[in-house]
Amino acid sequence: MAKRRIERMEENHAKLIAAARKAFAEKGYSAASMDELTADVGLTRGALYHNFGDKRGLLAAVVHQIDAEMASRAQQIGGQAGDDWEGLLAEGAAYIEMALDPEVQRIVLLDGPAVLGDPSQWPSQNSCLQATKATVERLIAQGVLRPVDTEAAARLLNGAALNAALWIAASKDPKKVLPKAVEAFRCLASGLLAKPV
Repeated sequence: MAKRRIERMEENHAKLIAAARKAFAEKGYSAASMDELTADVGLTRGALYHNFGDKRGLLAAVVHQIDAEMASRAQQIGGQAGDDWEGLLAEGAAYIEMALDPEVQRIVLLDGPAVLGDPSQWPSQNSCLQATKATVERLIAQGVLRPVDTEAAARLLNGAALNAALWIAASKDPKKVLPKAVEAFRCLASGLLAKPV
């Protein structure tokens, strides 16, 4: 009996996140109706409050899910590069490019910071930071990067990619801004090289 209850709770949790993700992407956070959202999946507002506390908590869960997907996709792209250095550049560029995705743009890069505050403080960003820090440590050990503080370098690289994505999302012509942002990210990252290119 308890197992079935847990399964039902997990199912409701997933339904609410999926419905919120759709509503936030289509209408934006402020215009999304919690009554419509819960009714669409056959649940009550009580289920929403039980699972997420409030609408803001639901947005945080949706942002966390999308941000985790973005990080995974960027890491996968980085992993396909020839080496750690090219992987680091590819990962950063991939993250920046995801700012063109309408769902990412609206939920993670526009509504997320407006409602949830500084993205660098989000729990999902910490896992990205740790992955970047590990790559920087490997690159320093390989002699590819200068022996700088790994956390500082990882924070600056992640911050540059995040701010580039935020810039793209807020711009009037995101596709025009993208190549400028990627080029600048690559130039900034190259400043860490032990032997400049």
